[in-house]
Amino acid sequence: MTQTAPDYFAHPTAVLDEGCRIGAGTRIWHFCHVSSGAELGEGCSLGQNVFVADGVRLGSNVKVQNNVSLYSGVVCHDDVFIGPSAVFTNVRNPRAAVPRRHQYQATVLEQGVSIGANSTIVCGVHLGAYAFVGAGSVVTKNVLPYALVYGNPARQHGWVSQHGHRLQFDAAGAGACPESGWQYQLTGQRVSRMSAEQ
Repeated sequence: MTQTAPDYFAHPTAVLDEGCRIGAGTRIWHFCHVSSGAELGEGCSLGQNVFVADGVRLGSNVKVQNNVSLYSGVVCHDDVFIGPSAVFTNVRNPRAAVPRRHQYQATVLEQGVSIGANSTIVCGVHLGAYAFVGAGSVVTKNVLPYALVYGNPARQHGWVSQHGHRLQFDAAGAGACPESGWQYQLTGQRVSRMSAEQ
């Protein structure tokens, strides 16, 4: 019986534990380790030296840059971007002498979220769709959809479009992405996209 070639690419130095699930078209580069209980969607990319723990779930087209460890509890929906050397935690009060494996907290990144290089995402937070975290930030609480946050601790400094551009809103709460021309509406503290994709 002949064995069919996988429909994803894994560099020879990558370690893929038996039982991990990897979607078609995914590319896994040098020195990565994907644990047995991890699940990667289609068209993902893991840069050099990425670790993916048991229970981590990545949607389709998730891009994880070099030197990122995704620990148990991390869930990324489609089209998430994680910059190089970003850090995720899974326990709020770790102690070497106190086992807390049963206290891992989930961290959820909704569709289209971008995490800048060298940022730290403290466990238990929820990042809304298309939120943008600036490089070097420390995220300690939930982030609204389309929100631009940065700093330590990260605070909101505006809104961004799905293409990653800052949005400027008029008195009626209307704004447009300078790249796509798509229209957005700000109502209270919520942003929604008004125009359909073309």
